[in-house]
Amino acid sequence: MSEPIVLGIESTCDETAAAIVHGRELLSNVVASSMEEHARYGGVIPEIASRAHAEAFVPCVSKALADANMTLADVDAIAVSAGPGLAGCLAVGVSGAKALAWASGKPLYGINHVIGHIAVTQLQFGAFPPDTLALIVSGGHTSLLHVEDMPRKIDVVGTTLDDAAGECFDKVARLLGFPYPGGPHIDRHAQHGDPHAIRVPQGLTQGKAGAAHPYDFSFSGVKTAVARWVESEQAAGHDIPVDDVCASLADSVATVLARKAMRGCEQYGSNTLIVGGGFSANSQLRAKLLEYGEKHGVEVRIPQIKLCTDNGAMVAMFGVNLVEAGVAPSAPDFAIDSAMPLTKVSM
Repeated sequence: MSEPIVLGIESTCDETAAAIVHGRELLSNVVASSMEEHARYGGVIPEIASRAHAEAFVPCVSKALADANMTLADVDAIAVSAGPGLAGCLAVGVSGAKALAWASGKPLYGINHVIGHIAVTQLQFGAFPPDTLALIVSGGHTSLLHVEDMPRKIDVVGTTLDDAAGECFDKVARLLGFPYPGGPHIDRHAQHGDPHAIRVPQGLTQGKAGAAHPYDFSFSGVKTAVARWVESEQAAGHDIPVDDVCASLADSVATVLARKAMRGCEQYGSNTLIVGGGFSANSQLRAKLLEYGEKHGVEVRIPQIKLCTDNGAMVAMFGVNLVEAGVAPSAPDFAIDSAMPLTKVSM
């Protein structure tokens, strides 16, 4: 089918989102966040998030259709995030999407939400060149993928062995007393600090571990090193140079991500690096990736900020890819998969 129209629905964490994509054109993109309800707890509370999804589902989908000047009858297919994510949150979105698909007689695709994060870049940059490398950086995922053929052949090159980049930032942010979510606060302070003020380790880049895991990531030791440094300074009665701590942390993480991504591009003969996920909104990472890309002759495609965080556009765009590739829709009784592996593109 040429230029299919797909309704995308997202509910993996604390954003309820719906969007309509026609081919490579975004017609509407509606996001309702329950972030403020979680802030006082210092993290996402699944039960609160699930209730918020149940309340926001119908208004989000209705507005996405209205903004696109369409009804369900105009849509060719529906796509919904089936995993990975919080089970209760996924259940709300998938149940709602199944009801819409059943009522309207439209095919339904239960998609891998993490791969959606790279699919969305097509709205801004167009189709994937063959043999593209993709870096996904979000709260729970840091992965390097080789996209040979979107969406038919996607291989995992490297992944995080412990904390993802976003988790590492959130944990250090809590230590520094920043409210949840901590990432934007670290980003802001880092812009005013010295990135070389504190020696922050770069996980899995040196010695035997680095050789054994050339494309894998580890940010747990980074978080621990920063925590120990802050504690020792506090014990000595020193003021903590918050801007410098944030800048040193951000620079270390961004450097590791950029170096490994460029090494992957070299290994796979790729001239294009696609970047996606909520953490790709980080300004130090964006700058570092563009700098390294220029140095290595790699085109780095980083989407605009509104397409980095969880949204319906990425689900709809990936749905378009599946329809265009002739992939069969998901069975009507497909299950959610809160730990859906990156090797699985749809249910």
